[in-house]
Amino acid sequence: MVYFNYETDFELANETSLANWIHATILEEGCKEGEINYIFCDDDYLHKLNVEFLDHDTLTDVISFDYSVGKELHGDIYISVERVKDNASDFGTDFVDELNRVIIHGVLHYCGYKDKSDEDAKQMRSKEDFYLSKLN
Repeated sequence: MVYFNYETDFELANETSLANWIHATILEEGCKEGEINYIFCDDDYLHKLNVEFLDHDTLTDVISFDYSVGKELHGDIYISVERVKDNASDFGTDFVDELNRVIIHGVLHYCGYKDKSDEDAKQMRSKEDFYLSKLN
């Protein structure tokens, strides 16, 4: 199951369609949906997690904690709504489009995709674009 949680005033308008899209992505990647929690928060909330758990003293748009067991995906995906808004502005894209990219990015990590090297990042972006094109 996909759950959406809010630590800020922000709320998704289309939880059901997003959950269906995430589910379809997981199946297409040959994985099984376990429990995936999305937590929408602000920069301060995510920064504290970044420092405490990853020892990174930087702002970020998304942090995912992967508790998957084999191909059964489980995890917590924290998204800073503030950072996504800023990134959308910086990248010249729509906020909702950028938010959807970050949403699927976390799940793609659980499916085994990495983004640390240039080659891995290119493959991740290609997968993001592919699944974004399937979102109605």
